[in-house]
Amino acid sequence: MPYALHQGDALTVLSQLPDNTIDSVITDPPYNSGGRTAAERTNRTARTKYTSGGTRTALEDFDGENKDQRSYGFWLTQILTEAYRASKVSGTCLIFSDWRQLPITTDALQAAGWTWRGIATWHKPAARPQKGRIKQDCEYVCWGTKGPVNPDANPVYLPGLFSASQPRKDRAHITQKPLEVMRELVKICPTGGTVLDFCAGSGSTGVAALLEARDFIGVELSRHYARVAEERLRETLQQVSSPEEFTLAGPEAE
Repeated sequence: MPYALHQGDALTVLSQLPDNTIDSVITDPPYNSGGRTAAERTNRTARTKYTSGGTRTALEDFDGENKDQRSYGFWLTQILTEAYRASKVSGTCLIFSDWRQLPITTDALQAAGWTWRGIATWHKPAARPQKGRIKQDCEYVCWGTKGPVNPDANPVYLPGLFSASQPRKDRAHITQKPLEVMRELVKICPTGGTVLDFCAGSGSTGVAALLEARDFIGVELSRHYARVAEERLRETLQQVSSPEEFTLAGPEAE
């Protein structure tokens, strides 16, 4: 199979991956940002945070959005350390972040052993203007490598700016990233290589990987979103190859 999807805790699953098997880690963890008070951080749901006032959505909520910054940094460092161990030398790591969590995200990346290489920008054209403020229409991708960059292994030229709006039609996750952006980002992985996403959500990273001829390993805590991701990956696999029998994997799957 060109992909494997695990439903369960990311740290538990990653600890079981063999050393030196992953070419690229590309992930969009819960940002855990924006809470001005402890009450906001602990009582506000992800759906409340990411859905505009008055907007109704049938999309499922998700856990993991209520850590304070120190806890978030510690959690991310632990997982990125396991991802570092499982990655090949010169493997890459790309992590989405908003502006609030940029410092702690780049700290965690480096504390886990990765060499920080820079930040790319995801521009969101449909973001709302804010009176008296600078428009917050960008999120960011912090990236690094396990040791030196090996340009000969994957001679690709990627931009530092990606512009696309979040999907509106057939949107499957509250914080779903545009597929056109993800298809560009997975090209940091050599063709035929393996992409790991330990916060797989609705599976957009995996869909992009399959469409761009990369293998995929995904981990998703939510049972609901693991099922959504499985369905999307199955459908994508039918587009790119003959479908094969697939069952949801992982130590926590039933």
